[in-house]
Amino acid sequence: MSTKDTAGVGSASAVGTALQNPEATMGLWRGDTGTLAEASRRVLLELLKGPYVSGAQSPGLWAALIADETAIRSRLHDLFLELVLDPVDEFAFTRKVDTHEIQAPSALRSERLTFLDTAMLLVLRQLLLAAPGESRVIVGQEEVYDLLSVYRDGDEATFKRNLNGSWSRMLNKVRVLHTVDDDRAQISPMIRFLVDEDRVRELTEVYRRIAGERVQARAAEQQEQDAQQTAEENA
Repeated sequence: MSTKDTAGVGSASAVGTALQNPEATMGLWRGDTGTLAEASRRVLLELLKGPYVSGAQSPGLWAALIADETAIRSRLHDLFLELVLDPVDEFAFTRKVDTHEIQAPSALRSERLTFLDTAMLLVLRQLLLAAPGESRVIVGQEEVYDLLSVYRDGDEATFKRNLNGSWSRMLNKVRVLHTVDDDRAQISPMIRFLVDEDRVRELTEVYRRIAGERVQARAAEQQEQDAQQTAEENA
């Protein structure tokens, strides 16, 4: 076969590939060397931004993820990340690969939580797990606040302000709550994966101890106030 013939075969093969998958050779802008379709790139970006992609909230992104899951997993592996996908509740997120072969660097940004944020996260997780089989678990703001009242330290107004801040972060940053109306929200199934079981047990034990200490401290404070009031009345 001549050099000319060989070149002709190569060109025909390239044309055939382009016809089968035109997006493989067509960039989204001049000089674009990416190979993913636009929708796949968008869902990949959302996964990297975090905290997760939801089929219920973003059906278009979810459809792109399912359609191009293999390629997206490969791109994430390039960044030492793995894709965690729940096809039933339709959400997906990324986490650092867990491997003993290499020391993988972390490519994800961590979100710092306050003491009350973590306590609220544990309470919400417990409420979700207490309703197995329910398609939607909706909680009231005051219900959650009442469960967290054992952690109050200081005056009630400051505690309520801190609770409001934590509730807002659960909605807007951690995104484990989705607003239903003014004072109710749906708990995202995603919350089950944010903290592993061993860490949940460890945190629960610590928070139970702290709650007991604060309840005892408030009881002692109340007894002291009552005794002082009685003394003033008897004076």
